[in-house]
Amino acid sequence: MATIPEGLDPKAANVTGQWAHDRPLIACRFDPVGTYVFCGSEDAVVTRFRLSDGAKTVLSGGHTTWVAAFAFSNDGKVVVSGGCDGKLTWWPATEDAPQPIRSIPGHGRHWVRSLAVSPDGTLLASGGNDNIVRLWNMADGTLVKELLGHEKQVYSVTFHPDGKTLFSGDLGGSVRQWDAAAGTELKKLDAAGLYSYNGGQGVDFGGVRSLAVSADGKYIAAGGLHKASNPLGAVHEPLILLFNLETGAIERQQIAEGITGGVVWRLEWLSDGTLMGVSGGSSGGWLLFWKIDAEKDYHRFQLPNIARDMDLHVDGLQVATAHHDRNVRITRLAPKPA
Repeated sequence: MATIPEGLDPKAANVTGQWAHDRPLIACRFDPVGTYVFCGSEDAVVTRFRLSDGAKTVLSGGHTTWVAAFAFSNDGKVVVSGGCDGKLTWWPATEDAPQPIRSIPGHGRHWVRSLAVSPDGTLLASGGNDNIVRLWNMADGTLVKELLGHEKQVYSVTFHPDGKTLFSGDLGGSVRQWDAAAGTELKKLDAAGLYSYNGGQGVDFGGVRSLAVSADGKYIAAGGLHKASNPLGAVHEPLILLFNLETGAIERQQIAEGITGGVVWRLEWLSDGTLMGVSGGSSGGWLLFWKIDAEKDYHRFQLPNIARDMDLHVDGLQVATAHHDRNVRITRLAPKPA
């Protein structure tokens, strides 16, 4: 297990590596051991890059269209991919030429938007465009429960660190809190500030694109966008709603002024309590950093191209970002001097 630094200096961040695929990337995740980064793209394959040397392995045969989500067994030996074909596919993550272990129609013909594994490694949660959250047995892929209640597409799922609670967020700005064992809804959080309907363009827009629970379990951050004056013209700004989980109220809204074509695609809590988000859109790609008690970001790191996903390495320092220009990039955060 890596030693996670207690203090970080995002202002000393720099891109330390990048590797290319054949098509634009839309998803990326490090494996739990930290050996590889797995990527989904605008084709039907999973691409695995080894961090030590960039060696590329293509995993094919598990999907028929774009791969948008990943989750791992706790030991890192199995990776599950979720596709826009509605399939969930289990793979042996570390083999030289991985072939699918199993592939199931997890959400029928509807996109799989997000995956998460419970802290004990037994449950896989999936959210999709059929408005349903499903819980699966991670070991054998059998369905455990369906969680019903969302009225719009489910964009994000994540577990509380205690493993007892699951959160899911949808296009309409509704965040549901579930009892993972019973499959019952416990609470509803109002993230409607992340949603808008544009009558002129006739589109639902925004939604809860990412959810992240703080390590102490006190807060959940919901990321997305606001000020969507022209959704189809990509005019909108990044926004985070930070909820107090004890009260269910919004503690604060966190913004990124001047990024007029951006959306928070994913959030991660850093070891020092900083909230890091990745934004991508017509304003380019950014890593954004907020203190928990501040409304505005205190630092932003510009990425070389539009970013569409992000993940934090087990060492707490390396950040993977998936980009429209077909590259996955590794940015290294610097620990603060002792």
